[in-house]
Amino acid sequence: MANQRHQTAVELITLAGACAFFFFYGLGSFGLVGADEPRYAQIAREMLARHDWVTPVLNGTPWLEKPVLYYWGAIISYSLFGVHDWAARVPTAFMTTLMVLAAYVFMRRFRCGSEMNTALALASLVGIIGFARAASTDMPLASMFAIGMLSWYAWYETRQKRYLCGYYVFIALATLAKGPVAPFLAGLIIVVFAVIRREGKLILQTLWLPGIGLYLAVALPWFILVQHANPQFVRVFIFEHNLARYGTNMFRHKQPFWYFVPVLMAGLLPWLVFTVAAFARAIREYRTSSFQLFFGLWAALPVIFFSFSQSKLPGYILPAVPPFAILLGESLWRRLDEGHEPPLWMTALHAVVVGALFGASLLTVYFVLGLKPVGTAIGIAIVAGVIAVVGALGVIYAKGLRTTVIVTLVPTLMAFAFVLKFASPSIDLRNSARPIAEQLDNMPSKKELKVAVFGVPRDIEYGLNFYENAPISNYDRGEIPGSPHLLVAKSGSEQNLRLILGNRITQVGKFPTRKLEFYAVSAK
Repeated sequence: MANQRHQTAVELITLAGACAFFFFYGLGSFGLVGADEPRYAQIAREMLARHDWVTPVLNGTPWLEKPVLYYWGAIISYSLFGVHDWAARVPTAFMTTLMVLAAYVFMRRFRCGSEMNTALALASLVGIIGFARAASTDMPLASMFAIGMLSWYAWYETRQKRYLCGYYVFIALATLAKGPVAPFLAGLIIVVFAVIRREGKLILQTLWLPGIGLYLAVALPWFILVQHANPQFVRVFIFEHNLARYGTNMFRHKQPFWYFVPVLMAGLLPWLVFTVAAFARAIREYRTSSFQLFFGLWAALPVIFFSFSQSKLPGYILPAVPPFAILLGESLWRRLDEGHEPPLWMTALHAVVVGALFGASLLTVYFVLGLKPVGTAIGIAIVAGVIAVVGALGVIYAKGLRTTVIVTLVPTLMAFAFVLKFASPSIDLRNSARPIAEQLDNMPSKKELKVAVFGVPRDIEYGLNFYENAPISNYDRGEIPGSPHLLVAKSGSEQNLRLILGNRITQVGKFPTRKLEFYAVSAK
């Protein structure tokens, strides 16, 4: 018993260390990227300043595209750590950690012996790491949804109502993370599972009145309060940002039907080979194994459903990633238990994928800056990748399948550390508005002047909104202040600006990396 407690303690400490490194370490090594991160971070800041836990607000105007769970997490994080870009990412990192721990506990209870491999594989997936470190609503949805679905299957195997309570609570939290897609996907997976298993009564048993009451108690109050405060909520959130987003290209995210196949493959790195093999096993055994059927459906149905969507973004299929790790962990455990090593070609291909990922990480700076790698850098990356491949194959051949997780994690950890250390400055320069805001704030002419933009991408506008903590006027929308201000414009805009502003402008700086120019604009 004492040895078992010691082993559990060691495993939990190891898992906590992996989560701390993959999800929390260096959260502020580069600024908020894209349009969503700074926008969501600023909304939470304004909700905190207004002491309003109901209505998401951006620049004083209700922003009703997404529910409130992420914002609540960011408000708590800001209250604890202050308003920083890295603090805006803490909630998603925390929720991802909860998901990994839930996977560990679940597998320890229902597939004892596979829990550590499953949890470490889940924590080291590229898709999980990337979204765990982003201030967005995608990972809160995926994490809460995953814990909810694990709870449902725990109930299915044990019929203990506490697990069904957990299912309803976490699906309610997933609804607060991103809306009705959570109960819809959960229902779809369970219904298809019940139909294939010819257990139609499962559907009625799942529709448990106390559980439905729990779901409504957790999810419904915010929806009622936000609708009462903002009568346009149902139209904006349900009809525009759920139904219209799925059924039309209203938001200009049109992609081909097969778009999510390469997205999923990238998200499953470095475990792509073994996860595909585990999923194939689930397909073969779906008639005889409820475990394989349930997690196979959970992995497949979200991808299929969103492939029909007219609007596609990579984060949409994030809820489908955790079951691949579950299937992977179970598959490795069964192979070890049965004494069946995977085919040599599978192990070799896995080692090649791991080595290629490690080698490619050494070229990240070139990829981020859009530069062609020099010959020396390519040579070093190839040599490093080959060493990783040979090392992985050698260890697995000598020590067996049980070393697979270690020989995969070591190069993955090294690759991630390299990217954080050496590529973060380049990511900051090319993908974040933080260095732009810092350069503006260091200008002698900045003082208390507001900032406007002209001809720049949305990510720069929303990024400056967060880092300046002030509304950003956009000339492209006709928002031309009459008072003195600083203007951030795309390079080569001076002639057009003089047609608009006359002699009111004076160029005061440049930001060549993003092809931007800075102007001081005097009053009318």
